[in-house]
Amino acid sequence: MDFLSSKRFITTALVVLVLLNLSLMGVIWWQNYVSSSYQTVKVTRYYSGSRQAKTQLNLTEEQQRAFRELRREHFRKTMPSLQRILELKQELIAEAVKPSPDKQKLAAIADSLGKRQTLLETALANHFHDLAELCTPAQRDSLEKMLSHIHTARFRRMASWRDRSPLDRHFEMKPERPQPAPNQ
Repeated sequence: MDFLSSKRFITTALVVLVLLNLSLMGVIWWQNYVSSSYQTVKVTRYYSGSRQAKTQLNLTEEQQRAFRELRREHFRKTMPSLQRILELKQELIAEAVKPSPDKQKLAAIADSLGKRQTLLETALANHFHDLAELCTPAQRDSLEKMLSHIHTARFRRMASWRDRSPLDRHFEMKPERPQPAPNQ
């Protein structure tokens, strides 16, 4: 009797395959449902953008260190406000999608968001001033151009997005070729 066609081998192979399939399904289930509840993000390090600043501003080592420290301190101070803004936006959305939203509550949340955003923008302006104080006059000009480019890029992208038609947003259409005029 051939070993590969014996009942014992076939039964053992089927049992092993069933166990492997169950194990695989268990791992997939665990990855999709159980492990996602354990995933939290904690910011442990902030990228200083020192490469960009270093190349565009020609910063010295001391200036680079001071830039990193100022940025780290700025992010440490503003992170709680950013988190609160995200929470308020969630509240705003939750209230806005209700069948009959409370208009006063929406206005209060929007006012709170505006005040917090004002504080953040003021802190950002002060942060930029602190960075500029570390620079030489020539470096300040480069810093102004760099910061202007970084902090207006989002609005430029939004403006270019608004200028596109709704069909272009969903379907990238190629321009049609002009038809040649018929010879008469």
